[in-house]
Amino acid sequence: MKKEHVKMSHADREALTAMLAKGALKAKAFKRATGLLELDRGKTFKEVAKTLSVDYNTVSNWRKSYHRDGIACLHDKPRPGRPIVIDGEQRAKVTALACSDAPRGYGRWGLRLLAEKVVERGYCDSISHTQVGNILKKTS
Repeated sequence: MKKEHVKMSHADREALTAMLAKGALKAKAFKRATGLLELDRGKTFKEVAKTLSVDYNTVSNWRKSYHRDGIACLHDKPRPGRPIVIDGEQRAKVTALACSDAPRGYGRWGLRLLAEKVVERGYCDSISHTQVGNILKKTS
C-alpha cells in the first residue's frame, strides 16, 4: 500500500486542474502543480520525480510548501534585493539634462560630465558615469 503524501481538498484539486487546463502557468508553476496532483493521486516521491525529471528532494519540498502555504506554493515568493538608489523622478531628471544643450566649452554631453552635473545640481548624492549610461540606454 502506497503512502499518501498530499491530501488535497476538493477545491484545491479543482483549482489546480483548471490552472493546468488553461495553460497560462509558467514552467516552474506547471511542474509544481503537476507534481502536487500526482502526489494527491497516490504516487510516491520517486515516481513523481522521475516523471517530471526533478530531484526527489524537490518533490519533498513541494509537499512541505503545499502543507505550509496551500496553492500559493506554486509561485515563488519575492526575494530581497538591492534597494533602489535612483528612483524614476531622478532618472527623468538625468534624461532631461542629457537632452538639454551641453554647457559652454563642450560640444556635447559626455557620461562623466553628465554624472558630475547631476551631483552638482543635487538630483542625487552620487552617481557613476556607468549608471548614467545605463539610465540613458533605457530611454528611447
